[in-house]
Amino acid sequence: MRAVLCKEFAGPEKLVLADVPPPPLRDGTVRIRIHAAGVNFADTLLITGQYQDKPPLPFTPGMEVAGVVAEAGAGVTQLKRGDRVLASVGRGGFAEEVVTEADGVHRIPDSMDFVTAAGFPVAYSTSYGAFAWRGRLQPGEWVLVLGASGGVGLTAVEIAKAMGARVIAAAGGADKLAVAARAGADHLIDYTREQIRDRVKDITDGRGVDVVYDPVGGDAFDQSLRSIAWEGRIIVIGFAGGRIPQIPANIVLVKNIDIVGFFWGSYRRHKPLLMAESFPQLFRWFEEGRLKPHVSHTLDFSEVAQALDLLKTRKSTGKVVLTMGR
Repeated sequence: MRAVLCKEFAGPEKLVLADVPPPPLRDGTVRIRIHAAGVNFADTLLITGQYQDKPPLPFTPGMEVAGVVAEAGAGVTQLKRGDRVLASVGRGGFAEEVVTEADGVHRIPDSMDFVTAAGFPVAYSTSYGAFAWRGRLQPGEWVLVLGASGGVGLTAVEIAKAMGARVIAAAGGADKLAVAARAGADHLIDYTREQIRDRVKDITDGRGVDVVYDPVGGDAFDQSLRSIAWEGRIIVIGFAGGRIPQIPANIVLVKNIDIVGFFWGSYRRHKPLLMAESFPQLFRWFEEGRLKPHVSHTLDFSEVAQALDLLKTRKSTGKVVLTMGR
């Protein structure tokens, strides 16, 4: 089968397309014939050796896929050949086939196409888990979403709205904010020309926000820390802005705030059933029209370097998806 290989920790230009043996089927796993694969910012870190997990070389990147079950291993009863599915696979998704644990595979609604499904599992389950498990988001609370037009940020706008929150979306530039507005954001902040702290005070009548969803870090985190209400929560998702912020503990103390981390990948290891249980709710919201996944770029998987570069240079909104030409 054909697969994208990372043979050295380097930029996207060093990835190669190669013929490799199909991965062997194991007990408790399924083989998926991949139709599309989602591209994530974490993939750009994975191939450069900067991700939390550093796999041995060579490996195939790609954390989420959609396709058709080709065969199921011993002990798998909930899935069968021919099922249309999506899956979070950790890595191995930029290929024609992948073998993955069955408990991370979910049948998709009839109304969901493969391109939409490929960009669904990582971003939506990240935002759902962040708000429901770590942020304790309640209806009526104020939420500030940083990087609100990106892969996870845009899903955070939709999920927070679905959970009954009032959402302030912060992003860089009018075009990106327009995407966040279409996703349901109540208020918009352009942090290329506005101060997050000042705008949040104006919008909330000086109160501040209850929850900050931060996949950006850097200066945006610093400003959001000063935009949060008493007993607010900041959920640290990642550092797409490049700088890992240093947190002044005196502000944490005086405002009685929680700063919590949410590393989505760790739940696949430690609480896979909790992650699996979120998908029925996410699929219901999708079928009700509350979640409308936005894919800004669809490319052939031979164009993987271009796809990853779109994320690195922030030229995409929502998701970038690779297709397998089936």
